[in-house]
Amino acid sequence: MNDQNQQSGPDAGGAIGDAEYAEFMELAREQGFDAEELEGDLAAAAAGPLPVLAVVGRPNVGKSTLVNRILGRREAVVEDRPGVTRDRVTYEAEWAGRRFKVVDTGGWEQDVLGIQASVAAQAEFAIETADAVILVVDATVGATDDDEAVVKLLRRAGKPVVLCANKVDGFSMEAEATYLWSLGLGEPHPVSALHGRGTGDMLDAVLAVMPDAPAETFGQTLGGPRRIALIGRPNVGKSSMLNKLAREERVVVDATAGTTRDPVDELIELGGKTWRFVDTAGIRRRVHLVDGADYYASLRTAAALEKAEAAVVLIDVNEPISVQDTRIITMAVEAGRALVIAYNKWDVMDEDRRFYLEREIEQELVQVQWAPRVNVSARTGRHLEKLVPAVETALASWESRVPTGKLNGFLGQLVASHPHPVRGGKQPRILFGTQAGTRPPRFVLFASGFLEAQYRRFIERRLREEFGFEGTPIQVSVRVREKRGRRS
Repeated sequence: MNDQNQQSGPDAGGAIGDAEYAEFMELAREQGFDAEELEGDLAAAAAGPLPVLAVVGRPNVGKSTLVNRILGRREAVVEDRPGVTRDRVTYEAEWAGRRFKVVDTGGWEQDVLGIQASVAAQAEFAIETADAVILVVDATVGATDDDEAVVKLLRRAGKPVVLCANKVDGFSMEAEATYLWSLGLGEPHPVSALHGRGTGDMLDAVLAVMPDAPAETFGQTLGGPRRIALIGRPNVGKSSMLNKLAREERVVVDATAGTTRDPVDELIELGGKTWRFVDTAGIRRRVHLVDGADYYASLRTAAALEKAEAAVVLIDVNEPISVQDTRIITMAVEAGRALVIAYNKWDVMDEDRRFYLEREIEQELVQVQWAPRVNVSARTGRHLEKLVPAVETALASWESRVPTGKLNGFLGQLVASHPHPVRGGKQPRILFGTQAGTRPPRFVLFASGFLEAQYRRFIERRLREEFGFEGTPIQVSVRVREKRGRRS
């Protein structure tokens, strides 16, 4: 079966073909699963990253109240005083059959210091990583200087914006909302987040401008140079590596940690292909305690990782592998990016340190043994030619797919040889499964009962042993069959 050329079924990215999908659904019906629910589960798993909607505005304009209204439940903390929300908080929402993420942010203010500056930076990061933005303005107050400043910020970001004129509790207040045309963002949508008035029309406008998938997904689909982020702690050699790959002094290199502030893109010819490498600022251990430029730099690095397809994590071999190193690797894994680990400064490492490094890798990085390893020297260029094959391997795994028939044959053998432990007198079984998506590979297993986390990790390890997936995280979700009689 040539599943790569068949594009129908639950995964529009090219997962299950027509014949295979029909066979899968028949198997599901035989096992007592509801077909409509099953399609919804597969669509959710296949969707991958959801588009992101950021809700921004100055303090106390009703952003969190609006978020709760969008969610249809009270999730975000709301109080009648400014500054309650400080961090970016993300929730999943649905409107008119479309799923997306909503990011509630703290109030944005200009020319502030201390924690208020950090709150503003989080809001700016939310704008940078969003696919669409709702700007909330208090219609009872009108446009303020801070509102005007947020508008300038949004124009620089170039994201679709829907203007929400909040606190319009009746027809008599709608005239106040019309004054917000002066902000130059188009029609103000009169809304009462507290009472729900007008929120449906506003969300319809949001869906009209928000893409079905995150912006970076479109970039990957359309082709072009693969985007590779160089990430790591400060002073591990990211800028030196970019310069050596580019064969010129593209970015500033200094022994002082934190020289790089903004992500720097560079098109580089390697291995007969053009790649887009992104040099990023070092990620510090306690980002929320860092002030000023370092704080913004860390946020921009996280945004660069979100837009990348693969991450090359640099580790300084002359220093013990730290909690910060493992946290950065976890960031890349949780972002669902292909992963390569580059052990840098290999040229100046002595034999004693090499012995301890190998032990540290075995102990500290056991969860990412699947990531390709490259021992390099960014300063001398040693073994940098091995970087491209490692990245290509990781990206190929990131985009690979296992046919449903082959996967179920493997699962049948796995369950027979290593059944789930009996718990409470019952033994849950994996009935069947499918790969619902790629980038990274996402599997959905259908079971007769709840599968414990340890058994899920065991399944993931065996999937890797059987099918490879070198250099990519894989996601395994489980759907449990509801108690109902089998259908004829």
